[in-house]
Amino acid sequence: MVRAMAINETREIVIEASPEDILDVIADLESLTEWSGAHQSSEVLETGEDGRPSKAKMKVKAAGITDEQVVAYTWGDNVVSWTLVSSTAQRSQDASYTLTPDGDRTKVKFQISVDPLIPLPGFVLKRAAKGTIDTATEGLRKQVLKVKGK
Repeated sequence: MVRAMAINETREIVIEASPEDILDVIADLESLTEWSGAHQSSEVLETGEDGRPSKAKMKVKAAGITDEQVVAYTWGDNVVSWTLVSSTAQRSQDASYTLTPDGDRTKVKFQISVDPLIPLPGFVLKRAAKGTIDTATEGLRKQVLKVKGK
């Protein structure tokens, strides 16, 4: 039996915005489909006491596979992480954004670990991972600047 390969990726980017502005964009899951091409739908299922999403359901298409997933979010000071609750195409997914203020800019570190159920050729997996990372960093940056009106 061919086992699917897990992906572990990390990337850092600088965004010309405050950690609060960036976290607000990440928390606005309804707008995720506007700036993440892979997300076909995104719906908040539960919110925490702070008003931020604690559980969300998403339909994501990557590497030709459409996945219906539910993720649970944890929010902290300048950090947000999520973990997979259920999925049609993944064994596990853990990801986080860690934000470090730097004057009027913020250093954003994105980390993701995905274990797909379906074995895919390495090059397909790498391309899907690169698309995910590009969206999670450059896509986020563009959306934050658009929302801030810069």
